Amino acid sequence: MKPIPHSMITSEHNFRNRRHFIASGIAAAIALPLAGSLLASADASEPLKPTPLETINSYNNYYEFGFDKSDPSEAAKTLITSPWTVEITGAGADKKGAYDLADIYGEYAIESHVHRFRCVEAWSMVIPWNGIPLHKLITAAQPNSRAKYVRFITANDETQMPNANWSGGPYTEGLTIEEAMNPLALLATGIYDKPLEQQTGAPIRLVLPWKYGFKSAKSIVRIELVEQMPKTTWWQQNPREYGFYANVNPDHDHPRWSQGSERVIGEYGRQRTQLYNGYANEVAHLYGALSDRRYFY
Repeated sequence: MKPIPHSMITSEHNFRNRRHFIASGIAAAIALPLAGSLLASADASEPLKPTPLETINSYNNYYEFGFDKSDPSEAAKTLITSPWTVEITGAGADKKGAYDLADIYGEYAIESHVHRFRCVEAWSMVIPWNGIPLHKLITAAQPNSRAKYVRFITANDETQMPNANWSGGPYTEGLTIEEAMNPLALLATGIYDKPLEQQTGAPIRLVLPWKYGFKSAKSIVRIELVEQMPKTTWWQQNPREYGFYANVNPDHDHPRWSQGSERVIGEYGRQRTQLYNGYANEVAHLYGALSDRRYFY
């Protein structure tokens, strides 16, 4: 899917006067699909309508700052995001090093990409990200034959995060090297041409629009090129419900709710979920048969 040009993006200003709907206290477990006649169809060929910035910044999952959707945005802005260093290491990297984020900005052009965002809890947004394609940093690390996977480690600091150790340590995520090199994989640094805020993963986070949102690690401090598949946080927390791949598929339900439709944050009603969140043409070749459940849970 080609990036949506800025001329086709509805501006944040035009969204601000719209009534935005944020359903609070509704558990994902009761997010049942409505009858087919009541579901909107998400057409991959239509221009995407970005979610207002105010909504994006106030409806978040970032457990290090609290478990409720409003907790991360309401938490004291204690996370120091400048200066910030990202370490690139691992047996699969021939060129290891610690890179100041300011230097990364100077080395790589910041790109703009509008992508669908689909949470495993069956809600969705459309977000205009700013960032650097992940494959550029991976290439700069000079991956060798041992670089089979990429592991991401996030900030974990009790002095800056009120719920830092909810999972017993740093939040970790992982990709195959082929996934990491896909052009859709983005290291995001902003939204709507504004820097990421604490609750959205400042100052740098992963964006994988064809996967469920929990794969998109926030506040990254280390990227490792490794030979073995990394054990990621949610996979270790509950392997029955959260696997390594976690690709969006409306035909593979979560064990506790349907994935056939999604609640659109900032809009009314629900829409049908698309295979790979609408990016099948770009990523389906990375995986096996759709009947192989391991690619989805």
